Parts: sequence; structure tokens; C-alpha cells
Amino acid sequence: MAREENPEELDDLDELEELADDDAAAFEDGSYADISKFSSELNPFTKSIFPVMFINQKLKILFANAECETLLHGFTNLQGQYLMDLFGKFFNLEDIRLIRETALKGNNGYSWDGEIKIKSREMATTQTKVYLFPFDITIKEPKEFIVMFDDVTEENRTLLRSVFMSLLEASKLKDNDTGQHITRVNNYSKRMAMELFNQKGYERIDADFIDNIGFLASMHDVGKIGTPDDILNKEGPLSDWEWTVMQEHTKNGAFILSTYPHPMAKEIALSHHERWNGAGYPFKLEGDMIPLAARIVSIADVYDALRMRRSYKPAITHDKTVEMMMESKNSQFDPQLIDVFYNIAGDFDDLYNTHRDREA
Repeated sequence: MAREENPEELDDLDELEELADDDAAAFEDGSYADISKFSSELNPFTKSIFPVMFINQKLKILFANAECETLLHGFTNLQGQYLMDLFGKFFNLEDIRLIRETALKGNNGYSWDGEIKIKSREMATTQTKVYLFPFDITIKEPKEFIVMFDDVTEENRTLLRSVFMSLLEASKLKDNDTGQHITRVNNYSKRMAMELFNQKGYERIDADFIDNIGFLASMHDVGKIGTPDDILNKEGPLSDWEWTVMQEHTKNGAFILSTYPHPMAKEIALSHHERWNGAGYPFKLEGDMIPLAARIVSIADVYDALRMRRSYKPAITHDKTVEMMMESKNSQFDPQLIDVFYNIAGDFDDLYNTHRDREA
């Protein structure tokens, strides 16, 4: 349910913007802290392993240490800008109001803490705890503050992904003929996404997309955990009814991954066997109806399936694999994406050899 905006809160935001404008002039006039006066006091923060900012009462960033610049690498030139100009959209209105009142009115002893998620196209979503407290606690009405960030992204990501990795490991026990297939598909898919990042028409691909597909591509066949062993490991072609059962792994995978917090997981599992010309499964989607992530993983999956030796087929060389895939440019694969694949096919070969199965 959408959160209703409070007119009073909007007035607060307008007032904050006006104060920021006033502060810009005041800072130039020397009415507020000159950062050079605090150089020695800031020295410990300069060397801190924690991301730290030094701001004035009107939330202007006077200093950001190297760790802060690294954490917030998607935002350039932090010093001299206003905290809310850069990160206001990541706070809710209530938090913006509380931060403002903390700095200007001394609420809660001039201290505030909360948690936000920060992102940009170049920077994957970073979940951080944020702490604001006076720079000098001996001053009755402080005008300068420290903002400290505690990055908990990796901790939360590891916890989340470890749960789904357990499901993936269980599915591998069912289909033990895949070797390093999922590792390679992850790497191929991430490489493709990285190549598309700077290409016109793929602005939707950002740092989050690249990070997510680099993990979620491996989950594409997790639905095979529900496929009968005699069908999954059968040598030779499947009968019609067996093929119908095999195709259900896409729907099973989408169901299993429906609880994953990013829709890409479900999209890949459900649609990585759809074809550009609408001849795929399970829903015969065609063209751009197929999610972009699924189209990328489809190329990565087929490339690796052709390259590797399976119980029912020999391995195919890199050059022959590329040739075969290019022949399916306008039928099985997105024609633009397959051209991108062709341009970086050498990297696919390198990744295959780097993560080659021992028996290959």
C-alpha cells in the first residue's frame, strides 16, 4: 500500500531546501566551520576503517574519508554537496525530518541512527546502518557532526544466498552429470551483462543487474529437483511424455524461487528455455516478451551445454559451438544479444577452460 505524503512533511522538505540555500552563502562567508580548522581532529577519521563523513549543521558534507568514497563509489565529489541532495531519495520522509531536527534542534542528544539502501547505476544496492552524532560531544549546541556508515550488505547477501545455494546443491545431487556447468553459466551471464552495460538500449542493466545475474544464472535449472531421476538421467532421447515432464522443471523452478526477493530469479528459471521465435517452453513467449535476464542465460546455458560432454553426447569444440549458435540467430536467440555473444565468444572459451571439468 502506498504511503500517503504528509503536507507538513513536505513543508519540512521545502524548509530544508531553503536552509540549504541559505547555508551555501553562509558557508562561503565563513559563518560555518572551515574544514581546515579541523584537520588535526579529523586525522583519526581519515585513517578509519569505517566509512565516515563530516557534515555541518545544515547537512553539508565537509569531508569524506577514503573508505566512504570507496563505499559510495557511485557518487562522485561528495565533499561540498548536501547529504540530502545526494541520498535524500533513499530515506523516507520521516527519517529526513528526524535527521533535520537532530542537527538543528538537538533531538535525542543530537544523535540519530537508522538503516538505508543506497544504489546508483554504477553501484549495486548497498545496505548500510547510518549513525549521526556530534563531532565534539563537549559542546552544548554542536554545529558539526560525524556520519558513520556500517555496511551490512555482504552479511545479509551471504545469509540470503546461502539458503538458496542449499536448494541448488540438492538439485545437483539429482543431476550429477553437470560438473562445473552452473559456475560457468554464472560467469558467462555476468560477462554478457557487463558487455551490455555500456551499450545503447540496455540502460536497464545496472550494477544490481550484473551482480544478481552473476548469482541467479546458476539457479536456472533448480526446478529439476522435482524431475524424476529416470527421466533426468536417461541416456538417449526422451519420449514425448518424458519430454513433457522434463519441461515442467521451468515452472517448478519459478515456484521454488518465487520467494527470492528479486524477480530476476523467477524470470530466469521460468523463461530460459523460451525462444526468440516463440517456439520455446513453457509458454511460447517470443521476442521482447522474454525477460532480458532469461535471454542472456539462454545463450550462456546453450553454449555450455554444447561444449561439455554429457552421458548422451560428446563435447563440441568452441568454434563449432559458436557456428551452431549463430545459425540460430533469429530463431532460438535474441539477434542483438547473439551478436554481442559473437564479439566476446573468446571470453566464453576462456571461462570454459578456466572452469573446465576434471574429466573433460
